[in-house]
Amino acid sequence: MAMKEQQRQVYRTARGKQVDMNKLINQNELTIAVGNAKVNARGDKLGANGEVIKTREEILKERDASLNQPIVPNQINVRTSEKDVSNMDPEGKE
Repeated sequence: MAMKEQQRQVYRTARGKQVDMNKLINQNELTIAVGNAKVNARGDKLGANGEVIKTREEILKERDASLNQPIVPNQINVRTSEKDVSNMDPEGKE
């Protein structure tokens, strides 16, 4: 299946200049993000000197794998059968 072509996002500033947002995003794709997130604009995890530790694709694969795992309950019911209530006292005494 063919990928959908992205629309060009060209905006006009107050001074009349045109800004192509897709071009701007692609130019700054490897720039380190501002703040304490330690990622670049693509979403790659970065190390101390700005080298890529994990790519965005690896991070997404790990997240998808963890989301597809079955949920294990915290408590497991060890009773194999229900109580027989036919001979029980109406007040709950056994």
